[in-house]
Amino acid sequence: MQTKNWDWKKLDPLIRQALREDIGPGDWTTRACIPSHVMGEGEVIAKESGILAGLDIFFRVFIVLDPKISVTRKVQEGARIKNGMILGTVKGPVSVLLQGERTALNFLQRLCGIATFTSEYVQRTKGTKARILDTRKTTPLWRPLEKYAVRMGGGENHRLGLYDMILIKNNHIAGAGGLSQAIEKTLQYLHRKKKKIPIVVEARTLEEVTCAMQYPIRRILLDNMTPQMLRKAVRLVQGRCQLEASGNVSLKNVRTIAKTGVDYISIGALTHSAPALDISFRIEPIGKKN
Repeated sequence: MQTKNWDWKKLDPLIRQALREDIGPGDWTTRACIPSHVMGEGEVIAKESGILAGLDIFFRVFIVLDPKISVTRKVQEGARIKNGMILGTVKGPVSVLLQGERTALNFLQRLCGIATFTSEYVQRTKGTKARILDTRKTTPLWRPLEKYAVRMGGGENHRLGLYDMILIKNNHIAGAGGLSQAIEKTLQYLHRKKKKIPIVVEARTLEEVTCAMQYPIRRILLDNMTPQMLRKAVRLVQGRCQLEASGNVSLKNVRTIAKTGVDYISIGALTHSAPALDISFRIEPIGKKN
């Protein structure tokens, strides 16, 4: 899979903030025992199987610390990696490699974990029409990174924020005075403002599905419905709009949900509960490597 062209003007401040959090006023251990002139090479090594995502972010941490750092990628993004595989190398002052090591690994392990977890869900739904979506349940300020990792794992992105899709949920419905009122007010607003924004409506019952499908909306989000209810909703809608299952989805039940015929399955756990992938960074002074 092709490496993404990152907007470093937007991401570098996040990386610098992460480095400041870790380094603070100084890495006293490195300053105390590592001369600044000592050069070294660090190998990024997978310690378990998974999906690679975010190696460029890993490299960027060191480049932010020292623009003269040299990096080499050995595995493409989105590729399946195995225990012992060397993913890339970083060359430069050992002091810089040590200062950036933990921050860089935190980025990489987190993003590989999300990609790997997403891939497991995608694999479970193979042979069905259902596509796996993420949610807005992301780490603050990490959303572009975490949604990227979802894509590397074969999933797709739901809305990026509150600005690129209208999603009418239960609290909107309650505040508007009912489901019909919420949808009608939304359609009137879009017409008045001459805006074209896709509309998704949450439904918790089949009665709400029947109501929502009468309007020109893109998708109905079927919230916490049983597989039996999902199948009934699919028969009810008959392709008039997209259907998305959401709520209480796990690796154990995702295939059962996918086989109901829904178009999408959104899973918050992809980004809020993915375990980090075990990856190490082995540093050795140049010229002393075995």
